[in-house]
Amino acid sequence: MSGHSHAKTVAHVKEMAAAKRGAAFSKFGRLITIAAKEGGGDPTKNSKLKAVLEQAKTVNMPKENIERAIKKGTGELAGEALEVVSYEAFGPGGIALIIDGVTDNSNRTLGEVRTILNQNNGKMAGEGAVRWMFERKGSIVVLPEGKVKDELEMAAIDAGADDVKWYEENMEVHTKIEDLEAVRKSLEDKGFKIDGASLDYVAKEEVVLSEKEKEQAEKLFELLDDNDAVTNIYSNMK
Repeated sequence: MSGHSHAKTVAHVKEMAAAKRGAAFSKFGRLITIAAKEGGGDPTKNSKLKAVLEQAKTVNMPKENIERAIKKGTGELAGEALEVVSYEAFGPGGIALIIDGVTDNSNRTLGEVRTILNQNNGKMAGEGAVRWMFERKGSIVVLPEGKVKDELEMAAIDAGADDVKWYEENMEVHTKIEDLEAVRKSLEDKGFKIDGASLDYVAKEEVVLSEKEKEQAEKLFELLDDNDAVTNIYSNMK
């Protein structure tokens, strides 16, 4: 998939055991706090916060957790000092990776991510070595719910989508960054079920891996996602 976010928290949490669900809530809490700190606690005036809250809803994050995270971001509650981090790397078969996270200790997180990569057929890359292979896009996951593929695709294009991709049974709509909210609202108004909207890195070109390399990559994504600080993993793996 062009820029699919592998092992993304929201992608798997619905099937998670309680321990992993708690870890997912913690990750979303950090993302909410950062978004509120950067743009304020009102989602109607802070599009980044609104997008994160939409994602948090898909995993049934408790309302009190959300409110506490927002208050930490706005300074109404004391909280840990958080920092956004983003690493560039290469994985099995030479695939390009962008690994995003939120941490309270950037040196520790860098070391942990480097170790996971080194032990799983990957390696850190220098700044700019990988990011040029991706574009920043809006991404909306639409659940078909019995609707015909052609109908969904036409609705997405009519709503202003740049591109449409299918992953398993779900449709992912890509938009310009500034069009994300308008396209999401248009699809919802037409009665389509949205399962998440976010800003993602979309690969300009995809790389085909052997089955063995693909298995190695999936294992790497899972181990990275298990790290408390990692929030998203993007690759150009087809």
